[in-house]
Amino acid sequence: MRIIISNSPRFFTITFLILISSIGFSCNRSEEKPLRIAAASDLKFALDSISTIFSARHSVPLPEISYGSSGKLFEQIRNGAPFDLFFSADESFPEILKKENFSNGNPKLYGIGRIVIWSKKINPQTDGVRSLLDPSLKKISMANPLHAPYGKRAKEFLEKTGLWDSIQAKIVYGENISQAAQYLSIGAADAGIIALSLAKSRSMESEGGHYFLIPDSLHSPLLQSFVPLRSKGIHPQSVPFHDFVLSDTAMEILRFNGFSKP
Repeated sequence: MRIIISNSPRFFTITFLILISSIGFSCNRSEEKPLRIAAASDLKFALDSISTIFSARHSVPLPEISYGSSGKLFEQIRNGAPFDLFFSADESFPEILKKENFSNGNPKLYGIGRIVIWSKKINPQTDGVRSLLDPSLKKISMANPLHAPYGKRAKEFLEKTGLWDSIQAKIVYGENISQAAQYLSIGAADAGIIALSLAKSRSMESEGGHYFLIPDSLHSPLLQSFVPLRSKGIHPQSVPFHDFVLSDTAMEILRFNGFSKP
């Protein structure tokens, strides 16, 4: 086989451009970074499922998700944490980020959260909200109301029903709602007020406990929203993921995991 190399300037120019283009394409593919998401910990199971399906459908890296309390993630974002999207358990945090010019768009509601009383020591369905007064309960977990929306709603419920003064001394606080649920799993609390989305998860169901759905009339609504953020640049998957979360597929996953339709 003969290999012919032309000495013409045009040949070398075209070859050079093809080489540079192929190198650039290869680098872009190899350096493609995953979408970075900050999310309220009540979303752990739902958002993991949504992200997995999105990644498979779009043939992109699985998003990197940092779960925590909405309040603490909110402060991290204001202090420059490099996230592309923020999913909050309270619509107020995304609204503030929008007003303070931290966002690339308007907040969108993705669901309404609910809180439950969960226990494997007693069955809360028997006495409902009064089950928290059972003398066998020595420790009761909930998220910290200072920075976790679920903790704030739990305190509202306890104060509205007059239970706060009776059980305050028994309360152990989790940094977020997932940690409050973890206390129940490891036996550090006998009962707890946690997110319905966590109570319905396989990990909590495997614990063999029971839960009572707290009437939403006993606390202000947990309107949950998300917002695209201004990072070092708009991630190429930010808009597609934003749109996918609002799709029927993602909404069905959220409904399955205990979030009501907004």
